[in-house]
Amino acid sequence: MTVDVDVAVAGAGPTGLMLAGDLARAGVSCAVFERHPERSGLTRAFAVHARTLEQLDARGVADQLVATGTPILAARFLAGARLDLSRLPSRFPYVLITPQYETERVLAGRARSLGADIRYRTEVTGFAQTPDGVEVMVRADGQPEHLVRAGYLVGADGMHSTVRHALGMPFPGQPVVRSVMLADVRLSQPPPDTLAMNATGEAFALIAPFGDGWYRVIAWHRRNQPPEDAPVSVDEIADVAREALGADYGLHDPRWMSRFHSEERQVPRYRDGRVLLAGDAAHVHSPAGGQGMNTSIQDAANLGWKLAATVTGWAPDGLLDTYHAERYPVGRQVIRASGTLLRIGLTVPPALAAPRNLLASAATRIPVTTRLLAGALSGLRISYPAPRGAHPLTGRRVADLPLADGRRLYQALRCGRFLLAGAAGVLPDGAAAGYAGRVDTVEVARPSGTVALIRPDAYIAWAQKAQGTGDRAPQIRDALARWCGSQAPAG
Repeated sequence: MTVDVDVAVAGAGPTGLMLAGDLARAGVSCAVFERHPERSGLTRAFAVHARTLEQLDARGVADQLVATGTPILAARFLAGARLDLSRLPSRFPYVLITPQYETERVLAGRARSLGADIRYRTEVTGFAQTPDGVEVMVRADGQPEHLVRAGYLVGADGMHSTVRHALGMPFPGQPVVRSVMLADVRLSQPPPDTLAMNATGEAFALIAPFGDGWYRVIAWHRRNQPPEDAPVSVDEIADVAREALGADYGLHDPRWMSRFHSEERQVPRYRDGRVLLAGDAAHVHSPAGGQGMNTSIQDAANLGWKLAATVTGWAPDGLLDTYHAERYPVGRQVIRASGTLLRIGLTVPPALAAPRNLLASAATRIPVTTRLLAGALSGLRISYPAPRGAHPLTGRRVADLPLADGRRLYQALRCGRFLLAGAAGVLPDGAAAGYAGRVDTVEVARPSGTVALIRPDAYIAWAQKAQGTGDRAPQIRDALARWCGSQAPAG
């Protein structure tokens, strides 16, 4: 089949835009179709965690996004419990509060600058798979449907994904909380803590700053759960805020108010032939912990280089299938963890709220507990399965090590290629010969006897403690073949 584009992407939210940028960086033609206008000024997600910022740093746009928001180094919740993020082993030891439209603006700018084609007011309406591609039906605003031929189709079109529905893919799960109120408002007086959050057992409220004078308010009350199409009033939100936080901080002038319900769902497979699902099209969960957009962006970071390798023809057998194998367990864990946080915060009976608060406060004063919680919330503890007998670093996030040439490792990753990393004198000459355009060799600044092959998504594909130059070369060649395909012919 003659293709119009290598990859078609349904949805220009953070997931689709991240993916489009990565594909375009690899020289893969990509068209993104989004039924909404380019910029609505409204947002649901607003928390960007450390691991997501690291992924953006590996693409050269993290600092641009950080400039739009407010870093939160510690979060207070449940009447005094405090989670310290400032000791995270990252260049970004905080959660960044910034509206989702800023994340989308940064990612869209990157994707366009690399050559991605992003079409707003245009939606995918259906498709048919063929042995060598996907025939995608697309409709622009007010225009008849037309056909786009693509090598692959990625559904990044949200919870109500057209792509998932057209696949007939099950989306099993259940609702977990109803009639949660959202609003973007002004405040007469900011809360004493940058991020204000508390739950009493009857009422829950959170107030977060966007940094531009607007604040996101999330409110829920056990005894006030009208249907989602019922109008929301400022007085209703203020009443819940006063009950949960002790004050409403003079919230006024809402630019947007809504109700929503939270569900926990996940598809059984992230891939069906030449169609893949990512982000909310593949998994949805409680907003507790602010994991949704972060998990979705990291889906794209995992998928992008694998899909690019498949399209350009150098992918080892089975590489694209590792997208599901690695990301499905992460999605499942996020569903469980965010659901647990939600139930602890919202559904504990009022009589148990005080003991819960005491336990939470005590737990966050234990250093090891704080490290575990902060690592899980930030995404820094995410790792992927490693073969039996592999080096302990295999599958783990790579640290942002200083390099001998003065760069940081995450700056070197901006090329979108694998990195073969080792200290001076550790890597054999010509260690990555035959892999030009797929693997760069870098020298770390600090003495180390470990050689590592680092994936484009900043996870360690393979590592080995050096035993001697003669012993390393065959293992390096094996690792390169396993992850980066066959060597290019000499000459």
